[in-house]
Amino acid sequence: MSRVCQLTGKRPITGNNVSHSKQKTKRRFLPNLHNKRYYIPEIDKWVSLKLSSSAMRNINKLGVYEYLKRQEKAGFDIGIDLTKK
Repeated sequence: MSRVCQLTGKRPITGNNVSHSKQKTKRRFLPNLHNKRYYIPEIDKWVSLKLSSSAMRNINKLGVYEYLKRQEKAGFDIGIDLTKK
């Protein structure tokens, strides 16, 4: 499974571990991802998403349906059909 947030596109980045003697070795910084299920009453459906913590905070602020619409409009492939029944 890839370590990429479905809604924000956050993915691992690389950097250096720096020791006390300033010797550098490569490392990866992984995003803080969670598998989460949300119920969307507008389309009467449960959806499972792999989200970063920042995406979860935005969903708490805006609501899941509104945030998904914004991300879809911004060009993210969320993999969910948001058309109302």
